[in-house]
Amino acid sequence: MRHYEVIFMVHPDQNDNISNIINHYENIISVSKGKIHRLENWGRRQLAYPIKKLRKAYYVLMNIEVLPEFIDILEADFRFNEAVIRNMIIRVRCAVSEPSPIMRIQEQEESNDILNNMKYVARSHVKLQ
Repeated sequence: MRHYEVIFMVHPDQNDNISNIINHYENIISVSKGKIHRLENWGRRQLAYPIKKLRKAYYVLMNIEVLPEFIDILEADFRFNEAVIRNMIIRVRCAVSEPSPIMRIQEQEESNDILNNMKYVARSHVKLQ
């Protein structure tokens, strides 16, 4: 089995189906006896340049371990899935399971927001007394 990093972008109109699309690819990988080491939904993001006249898309990152023959099946599925507007599959040397830099930044921003909200609540509580 080989390790791959898979990034695909989903059409922005598919916001209700994004979890179904991700589950579809998870199922395809599990049926092929593969493993998913990392799965991240980066959410809806601005594209660097328009693709098919679109300015935004949902980004999904997966680090998987599958047989090399399976990559052709995965690429064919991406090609015929109209919801996927772009994809990239790269072979990597080893499994990557730690969060990507984008997810680390998002987690840090979320924790900062929680801390700021807690500070605001604490300050407003002190003013009321």
